[in-house]
Amino acid sequence: MRPALSDYQHLASGKVRELYRVDDEHLLLVASDRISAFDYVLDSTIPDKGRILTAMSVFFFGLVEAANHLAGPPDDPRIPDEVLGRALVVRQLEMVPVECVARGYLTGSGLLDYQATGKVCGIALPPGLVEASRFATPLFTPATKAALGDHDENVSFAHVIETVGAVRANQLRDRTLQIYVQAADHALTKGIIIADTKFEFGTDRNGDLVLGDEIFTPDSSRYWPAADYRAGVVQTSFDKQFVRNWLISPESGWDRHGSQPPPPLPDDIIDATRDRYINAYERISGLSFDDWIGGGA
Repeated sequence: MRPALSDYQHLASGKVRELYRVDDEHLLLVASDRISAFDYVLDSTIPDKGRILTAMSVFFFGLVEAANHLAGPPDDPRIPDEVLGRALVVRQLEMVPVECVARGYLTGSGLLDYQATGKVCGIALPPGLVEASRFATPLFTPATKAALGDHDENVSFAHVIETVGAVRANQLRDRTLQIYVQAADHALTKGIIIADTKFEFGTDRNGDLVLGDEIFTPDSSRYWPAADYRAGVVQTSFDKQFVRNWLISPESGWDRHGSQPPPPLPDDIIDATRDRYINAYERISGLSFDDWIGGGA
C-alpha cells in the first residue's frame, strides 16, 4: 500500500513544484499542472502538465551522461497514488545557487542583452546577429536563482566564479554544455531544435556535482521544429513560449509592464499548450504519452 501525500512533511512550494520530505536522505519532488510566465503563476492550469514534465525529465535523465538526483523509478512505491506519474523520489542535495543556462541560438533575454550591449552574459558576440541566429558553438550564460516572484538575472562567468569558486564554476560550465550538446544532438535527429535550456545542480554528501530538479522540459527549454527554422523571425515552438506569446499579444489585453497579474488563459490556448507539450515529449522520446503512468490519478 502506498503512503498518502499527507504522510510526508511539506517543505516548500515553487512556481510549479512542491517538495516533501520522504526521509533523512530523500525528497519527493511533485510537479503540478501550474504554469508560470513573466514571473507570475497563472490562474489557469494545463491538464497533464505535471505528468508531461516528469516524463520528459525521466527520459532525459536516462539519456544524458551525467549523475542525477533520481533515487527510484517513476512508479516507486514511496510515491503516493494521488501524485503518481508527476512525482519522483530524489536524493537530497545541497543546491548550487546558480541557474546554469546553455544557449545554442540567440533569443529571449539573450537577444535583449545582445541588442543592448553586443554581449550575452559578458560574452562578446559578432555584429549583425538577429532573432534565432545560431551560435558557432553553444554558450554558457548563467543567471541568478531568484526567489519566488522575483526575476532571474543574467550574470557573467566571473560572477559565477565569485559565487562558487573557479573550480566549481568551470565544472558547472563544462557539465552544462556537455549535457546540452548531447541532448540537442539527439533532439535534432527527431526533427526538433533545442534552442536553449537551463539546469540546476547540487552536490551530494561527497561533494560531487549532481544534476537536479527538471531537465529539458518544455518549461525549462525552447523547442523549435527544425523543418521550419529560419533566422530573423520568431520561431514556432513546442514550449512555454507559446503561452508567453499569447500573453503579450493584443488579444490578451494584458500590460506586461503594469501592476496587474496576467489574465486567465482561454480554453483554446490551454488545449494547444497541452498538445505542444505532449508533441515535444512524444517526438523526442519516441514514446506514447498515453503509456506514461498515472493517467487515472
